[in-house]
Amino acid sequence: MTLVTLKEALQPALKDSYAVAGLVTLGWEDMRAYVAAAEAENVPVILQAGPSCREHTPLPVLGKMFTHLAESASVPVVAHLDHGYTAEECRVAIDSGFTSVMFDGSRTPLAQNIDDTAAIAEMAHAAGVSCEGEIGFVGYSGGEGSAGTDPEEAAQFARDTGVDAMAISVGNVHLQQDKEGGLDIDRINAIEALTEVPLVIHGGSGVPVTQRQALARGSKICKFNIGTELRMAFGDAMRAAVNSDPARFDRVQILKETHDPLVAKTRQVLRSFKGA
Repeated sequence: MTLVTLKEALQPALKDSYAVAGLVTLGWEDMRAYVAAAEAENVPVILQAGPSCREHTPLPVLGKMFTHLAESASVPVVAHLDHGYTAEECRVAIDSGFTSVMFDGSRTPLAQNIDDTAAIAEMAHAAGVSCEGEIGFVGYSGGEGSAGTDPEEAAQFARDTGVDAMAISVGNVHLQQDKEGGLDIDRINAIEALTEVPLVIHGGSGVPVTQRQALARGSKICKFNIGTELRMAFGDAMRAAVNSDPARFDRVQILKETHDPLVAKTRQVLRSFKGA
């Protein structure tokens, strides 16, 4: 069994200058493809259950799915709760076998975010589980804008919460479909000069691949969350499978045809986070 905590996955990445992909899952088909891709590239992988995934499938079921995949995987697998908004959500995830929880208090004032995140981190650590927090709200493409992370606040947040990883807002945006943005390198440098905690980029699909690679190898950013570009690849593969024979109705047969294209696309994503 290769189920590991987020800390166990990220500390080697910090030491050896590479990053680990946090892949946003929606169901069995993409989870399975992500692990297959990680095995093919011989890299660790973080399987993430975000809010939309949890709306569709209960946390106890997701925990069993992640654990089942990890048991037979040849690479380290992290079972991660992405954007947990309450202590209860985080508690249920921990009880369901998740090895990492991300508490998102980024919309609240700094003092409250620190207090709430510290409490979650304490609960997680007591259970042998890692905790990720977020300082500086990361917005959404076409929706709420991002609020850049203040380096001094980031240092205080990292120190006072005891988190194992810290998500920051440095020009990244959730749900971005193109890669024309790019991140604020000066802000990243200022943040990492004040903290030793592994840094996390949410909305990684919008970051140019060359910048992902450079940051993975040359910064304290050890985790990039990738969702949108892989959902697009899955959607393209399923659309092609459905359209190839309009008379087909067996969803198992249709979904099988998403596997190979999604593995191929995921392998491309994973390669950019490898070390030099």
